[in-house]
Amino acid sequence: MGNVTAPVAARLAFFPPEPATYEISREPGGKVVVSGVSGDKNLEAHVLETKGGNKIVATFWKHPFARFTLLYSHGNAADLGQMHDLFLELRAHLRVNIMR
Repeated sequence: MGNVTAPVAARLAFFPPEPATYEISREPGGKVVVSGVSGDKNLEAHVLETKGGNKIVATFWKHPFARFTLLYSHGNAADLGQMHDLFLELRAHLRVNIMR
């Protein structure tokens, strides 16, 4: 019974938007691009592969005068497109880079 309840509980506990508010794609040169998020030239996107073969999208929000980098960890139901304004505000007011 535990194998049945875990996926149902996870679906009820987390409500990620469907479809996501952004998409990840690659340009012809191989650069990873996040669509659905404003064209911020200080945003880098990376696709990381885990040992188990899963792919994770990581974004790096650069501030030109940052001395520190904030590692931002979020829950499974978080959506990058919905968090875009938060990252812009954090980066501007704290004057830090943000790795998410």
